[in-house]
Amino acid sequence: MARPREFDEKEVLVLAVEHFWEHGYEATSIRDLAQAMGLTTASIYNAFGDKRAVYRKALDFYVEQSFVDRVGRFETKPPREAIEAFFGEIIQRSLGDTRRKGCMLVNSALEVAPHDPEFQRVISEVLIQVEAFFARCVLAGQRDGTIGSRQSAPDMGRALLGMLLGIRVLARTRPERDLLEGLVRPVFALLEPDAKKQLDPPVS
Repeated sequence: MARPREFDEKEVLVLAVEHFWEHGYEATSIRDLAQAMGLTTASIYNAFGDKRAVYRKALDFYVEQSFVDRVGRFETKPPREAIEAFFGEIIQRSLGDTRRKGCMLVNSALEVAPHDPEFQRVISEVLIQVEAFFARCVLAGQRDGTIGSRQSAPDMGRALLGMLLGIRVLARTRPERDLLEGLVRPVFALLEPDAKKQLDPPVS
């Protein structure tokens, strides 16, 4: 009969996320994880598997607590407000990142995904979901008149995704409010509602 686990999985995953997030995948050993998570290496192998399996669990947990949570909170807002609130929170998180850890998902896309087809797929699926959130917001805003129709909703979804990734990468070396808000303003200008057509003056 298997012994019950003597630790809270959520608590130790939070610790694993923090370690991977700060140090990255390659620089982390299973011994490092054991120390960070307060477990023996045998407990880690028994509960999660090898380092790669722990990283997958930690990344899934991070995505659930960050992107999935954020989309869920903002999805109910008016579409233009949802986009602006999303980026407002991202900028604040980036400016408050004193250790310059960046975004674990973006870090994984740069460090792990190029060499691992499974992580390529996992990260791609998350980014597709974020892009789809932006596209849904834009389409809804175009329908209610709060967002202009000069650009298609799919293209704006891609542009907003690109801006998000750019902010998260750039903020690791230049976490400057003017810089990050300056990145956002030109893209937000594309969201401005269409100008109302001027009515022809009455014929006298």
